[in-house]
Amino acid sequence: MSRHVARDGDAPDQVLIVTGGVGAGHNGAAAELRARLERAGLRVEVRDFLDAVPRFCRLVLRDGYTSSVRYAPALFEWVFRGIERGTWVHRVVDGVCRVAQRRVGRWAEGFPVVVSTYFLASQSLGELRRAGRLDATVVTYLTDPAVHRLWVHPDVDHHVTVTEATAAMGTREFGVPMRPVGGLVSRAFEREHTAAQRIATRRALGLPVDGRVALLVAGSEGMGEVVPTVDAIVASGVADVLVLCGRNERLRRQLSGRDRIVALGWRSDVAALMAASDVLVHNAGGLSLTEALTAGLPAVTFRPIPAHGRANAELLARAGLVPWPQDDGELAAAIVAQCEAGRHDRTVVLRYQDASRLVYSLLGRGEVEPLLSSTEPIPAYESARNSVLLATGHASQACPTVPEADRVQKMRSANAFESEFLALTRPPEERPTDLQLGSTRTAVCDPEINAQKRETAGHGPAVTIGAAG
Repeated sequence: MSRHVARDGDAPDQVLIVTGGVGAGHNGAAAELRARLERAGLRVEVRDFLDAVPRFCRLVLRDGYTSSVRYAPALFEWVFRGIERGTWVHRVVDGVCRVAQRRVGRWAEGFPVVVSTYFLASQSLGELRRAGRLDATVVTYLTDPAVHRLWVHPDVDHHVTVTEATAAMGTREFGVPMRPVGGLVSRAFEREHTAAQRIATRRALGLPVDGRVALLVAGSEGMGEVVPTVDAIVASGVADVLVLCGRNERLRRQLSGRDRIVALGWRSDVAALMAASDVLVHNAGGLSLTEALTAGLPAVTFRPIPAHGRANAELLARAGLVPWPQDDGELAAAIVAQCEAGRHDRTVVLRYQDASRLVYSLLGRGEVEPLLSSTEPIPAYESARNSVLLATGHASQACPTVPEADRVQKMRSANAFESEFLALTRPPEERPTDLQLGSTRTAVCDPEINAQKRETAGHGPAVTIGAAG
């Protein structure tokens, strides 16, 4: 067992968490991590990355996300692909992160450990580490199932994920070690609920005591093709639908009063609602999905939102965690199959070391299994890592060496690493060849671009991740 000791001169009991007020997932993970650390006796400060950027950028990041997904999904997909390709869109995002560095650096002064739950914050923190302007150990907690390039920075000390599937993808696609630590959701989702409690919740909501209930979630803003999805479930007759509309009051009014549908606004009792439901239907793969995995509630992805929503759907389907039906008929069949399968094994998110325990250990307050360092090259993936560093503009330290004892411990042997993290990866002949294509990299959800790049390099047709058929 290895120990990580806080640096001299730092306040040993303080942790800074940098989140992003875009949607509820990043803030939700930050709030739960803060609660767990404070229960352990640590002092925690939480900052919103959006407060570190100019007002115009703040409005674009916060309101532009919601508006583009809701009203211009093609634009949102285009922006996402532009970032993954490394076009001028990615350079603009880099510029925003550079502007934020000064304030983020001030926030981090005196903290021995800084945790990011928002990908742009991770980019700013990584650059501060690279420039020698930040001494803290930096941890990125990925809230998405699928890893996109903004989640990864070579100078962030630790990249940790909810599931092993995400960790395997991050290592495979970016050459950066990642470690699963489970979900940062309320402990309420881990509790068992009795049949009497389930029945009482259903009766209180006006749901049938018997029969299937599908809980449909669409994020904190109720985004995506919610109404067509509800219509498809009701028309199939396979389940009654409990819809969480979040802050989208218009959507709640639109669905209220319809047969076999119960539409709710923002709720704080989601754990009880999940306990009373038989299956989750989601379209993004964010916080609600992590809550469902923690609760053991089977899930189905349908009509995912563009960009990261589709990337998440592909990864979850590939890993065998959540099916992704492609039409209304497949949706009905998937709901029935998931309901008949019953509650799932929670160890997919509960068997790993708690994220708060990891942070606790980094402060020298406890012991932890040897951690994989995202700053130490992996021999089998060194060329992939160099390629990613070139793609993200970090080529000056393509294969940085491991710093002294103030950084993380030596990583596990290559054999142990292979057995633990690459079990879910494809065989060598099917691995994405874009890892060796130099200065550009495509998103896992962009099969068209991937195919073009492979053909250009003479590697033949692409093999894509996903269940789309």
